[in-house]
Amino acid sequence: MAGTWDELIQQIKEKLDIVDVVSEQVVLKKRGNTYWGLCPFHKDKNPSFCVTPHMGIYKCFSCGEAGDALKFIMKTRNIEFKDLIVELADKFGLEVPKSHNKGGTSSKEEREQMLAATMVAAEFYHDLLIRQKAPNAEIALNYLTKRGIGSDIIKKFHLGIAPKTYTTLYDELRKDFSNDILEKAGLVLKSEKGGYIDRFRNRVIIPIQNENGDYVAFGARALEKDQNPKYLNSSDSLIYNKSRLLYGLYTAKDSIRENDAVVLMEGYFDVISSQAHGIENCVASCGTSLTAEHVKLLSRYTKSRRIYLSFDTDAAGQKATNRGAEIIKEVFKGLGDIKQFDESYVSSDKDKYACEIRVIAPPEGKDPDEFVRSVGADAYKMYMENAPLLIDFQIQSILKDKDKYAAPQEKAQFIKQIIPILAEVENKIIRSGYIDIVAQTLGVDSRAIQSEIRVFERANLPQTERIVKNVTKKSSVLQKAQKNLLSVFLVPDSPFTFTQINEMIGDTQIDDEILINVKSTIDKLIYTVNNVKELIEHLYTEYVDKPDIQAILPELISISEVYRGLSEEDFKNVIRETINKINRCRQIKETEHIKSLYKGISDDDPEALKIQIQLRDKIKKNRQKSEKI
Repeated sequence: MAGTWDELIQQIKEKLDIVDVVSEQVVLKKRGNTYWGLCPFHKDKNPSFCVTPHMGIYKCFSCGEAGDALKFIMKTRNIEFKDLIVELADKFGLEVPKSHNKGGTSSKEEREQMLAATMVAAEFYHDLLIRQKAPNAEIALNYLTKRGIGSDIIKKFHLGIAPKTYTTLYDELRKDFSNDILEKAGLVLKSEKGGYIDRFRNRVIIPIQNENGDYVAFGARALEKDQNPKYLNSSDSLIYNKSRLLYGLYTAKDSIRENDAVVLMEGYFDVISSQAHGIENCVASCGTSLTAEHVKLLSRYTKSRRIYLSFDTDAAGQKATNRGAEIIKEVFKGLGDIKQFDESYVSSDKDKYACEIRVIAPPEGKDPDEFVRSVGADAYKMYMENAPLLIDFQIQSILKDKDKYAAPQEKAQFIKQIIPILAEVENKIIRSGYIDIVAQTLGVDSRAIQSEIRVFERANLPQTERIVKNVTKKSSVLQKAQKNLLSVFLVPDSPFTFTQINEMIGDTQIDDEILINVKSTIDKLIYTVNNVKELIEHLYTEYVDKPDIQAILPELISISEVYRGLSEEDFKNVIRETINKINRCRQIKETEHIKSLYKGISDDDPEALKIQIQLRDKIKKNRQKSEKI
């Protein structure tokens, strides 16, 4: 247990990995010892957002936004620091000191109760099915059998049955859980007549697990023809967000890492059938369209970001494929090229492309569930091995209808569908090859297609956007020197202790208000912390409510990197030279100040002579000091 609020903050920081924290919002690409991505705080077209894991900080080199893991969460979620600490304490199972505990049921306790209730519900539904305790269990088993789902698969995916009756689950769960918890978990609904009724009735139950394997929600398939909706899903709650969770990910994540690829499907049973028959790296969205958050989640499991789209092959499925592809491309935009030329199915350089999108579309016109059951998993894997890149799939999907367009006007309208796809191809040689294929297939001049692409590109040139630059003024030479001096406290492998460094700096004057504040805080902290990491963590905590001061810390940390590995003598020289530069800058500044005073006084003014004498004496003294330095 943390005895104080500060101790709790330190314990939380130790449990946070900044790469994991940032990856929930930003797709990161590793370069050496750092990670880069598109900044979430401004319209970033090229990766300018850098995460430095060993220092625990992030910094955007375009807009200037910077901080640690806690600040990133605060900024992206617009949450207050104290609320965030209490929330994270709940998440990590840490106790909040009594002085900061508001009393009542914490979100942690509420979340644990909701998870427990959902787990009991999953077991209850499953037991009703496998033991055929419910009157409609036989109907459900017959339905599943027709879909090729036997007892082994039922047990593996913990499938269940919701009875027709209104309060079967509620009567079971209310013994151990409050109405409030059951309602918030999405297990029961308030009845119009008063009281509570089961949310799911007369449906096959598909439990949904989060990444950790906890049961957090349910998908429920209707058993009767006239029963609407066909699928009923849990609503979002404290433990479930369908836009950030993918069905089957818990059981697929090891396979996704092993294959360095993921297959995106549409429905629960697509994933169930596929995973049950050996296609284990497949997932599906939970009753919602693919979101950017889903894609960011997947990017954490596949380094090469190879994503297969395997949706239905009907018109709706084609639209879902194109819509999903656009979302994927938008997420990875700016991190590099989308793979557009198939030199090999397995890239030798995993960082060569921002991502790779392929489409699995068996000609039989069946969805993955039906195809795997009727044709077989081996045949599906063959189509997967030969799956075309997105651009090839899109062009071929359009060209298959070429015979419907014979007249020149019809061909012109037809080609307009392909132009936006061809315009995305960056490599001019590859683009030319695709243009030749389209031209030969349609019997038109390739130069005409090239001309249309140029017209399209001119019409769709992005408007010049004003890039928001760092609002802080460019540092002066004096301010830079003062930052350099403070940064020596933050060098991880420094040959000197904090006290020794402080003695070397002595009474060197700092005149920047923010840096004065930082130096004063360092002076207090160096007697209570044991190392640089602790000093940095305490500085962030100290200034959590002062963003203008906290913003300077990443810059000081970055500067300190330059001084790593220095010998004792070199380290001393750095401090000595920096102090000399500060003194020289201050002398110049004082001289300029006296000059400005002199210019503002009339020659007839008695003060003019006095100022001239002061200026002469000051210049002389500064020259003598410079010679000593």
